[in-house]
Amino acid sequence: MMNINRVIVIVLDSVGAGEMPDAAEFGDSGANTLAHVAQYKNGLNLPNMQKMGLGNIIPIQGVTPTKTPTAAHGIMKEASGSKDTMAGHWEMMGLTVDKPFPTYPGGFPKEIMNKFYKSTGIPNALGNKAASGTVIIEELGEEHIKTGFPIVYTSADSVFQIAAHETVIPVDKLYEICEKSRKICDEYRIGRVIARPFIGKKGNFTRTANRKDYPMDPPGETVLDELKKNNFPVMGIGKIEDIFAGKGITRAIHTKNNHHGMECLMNELSVTKNGLIFINLVDFDMVFGHRNNAEGYGTALEEFDVQLGEFLPMLHEDDLLIITADHGCDPTFRGTDHTREYVPLLVYSEKLEPRALGTRETFADIGASILELFGLPHTFPGKSFF
Repeated sequence: MMNINRVIVIVLDSVGAGEMPDAAEFGDSGANTLAHVAQYKNGLNLPNMQKMGLGNIIPIQGVTPTKTPTAAHGIMKEASGSKDTMAGHWEMMGLTVDKPFPTYPGGFPKEIMNKFYKSTGIPNALGNKAASGTVIIEELGEEHIKTGFPIVYTSADSVFQIAAHETVIPVDKLYEICEKSRKICDEYRIGRVIARPFIGKKGNFTRTANRKDYPMDPPGETVLDELKKNNFPVMGIGKIEDIFAGKGITRAIHTKNNHHGMECLMNELSVTKNGLIFINLVDFDMVFGHRNNAEGYGTALEEFDVQLGEFLPMLHEDDLLIITADHGCDPTFRGTDHTREYVPLLVYSEKLEPRALGTRETFADIGASILELFGLPHTFPGKSFF
């Protein structure tokens, strides 16, 4: 076994690698985030991931296979019956979700809204539909200011979002409403409640940095809990802390965007010198995938690859880097939802002989590999790469 002191897992949120065998059951036949973005861009320029073996995994225009990849490489199948961010990350850390978290494209049913009114004492809410957050506050912000009723909305994800102007419903009060809503959403397995405060006037409403997520607790222990119990640092960057509801995390940094996330990761190498650094780069999904922006998606991949080129020389010989994704979100595909796809897998260390890892049967192979590297016996699912 290799002597590895620190593992870094980078999740490129939604960067899928082609439809899974059950994609038709999710309405996702033909989805392929990486390949379709590359086609749309008439080729991607990803020299650092290309050297690692990204082009050896699936055909990607502009990313040719290499005879001597620097990383072990393959694809992973999701064992969970979902294509949700939380399910994907939980499975990486050994917790499989049997069925998808519910989504509400037509808005929340009366049963949920009546419980919301009863619990919070709020007589009514505006919206109650699937919408873009910036669009819905522009549409309903003025009415919200006049009535005092919060704006409730959802998206393609399993989320219950509550927007309110900070002068109408103060931030602390909005957080209190969200905490009560979390208890209701637990009954229905809704993944996240999100407070969405905003300021300004009609035509110039702006969401503030006071957003706060209230995620569902993982329904069991994860590899992160096991690491923490054994006194390994577990550093979460980006929305990792939110995805795991803080469970198993010893320290966390929230980020503004992909670029900031990679800067935080590079800085973190001098702080967290052993254990796990776990980062999610959400822009691929949130800013480009859900908005069907294939051009922006491709540019974001190329920008990440540039920063990856800066990051790789900073790794120590006893570091191990894993680059993967949690699901797909093909921006060229119909609709704006996640897509049921395989995810890419790149595993790099100076001590690791590059080889083909094939098709892994579960994302949980990541967690099993981490525990094996750190010499921790366990009963989590998954098979180590090593």
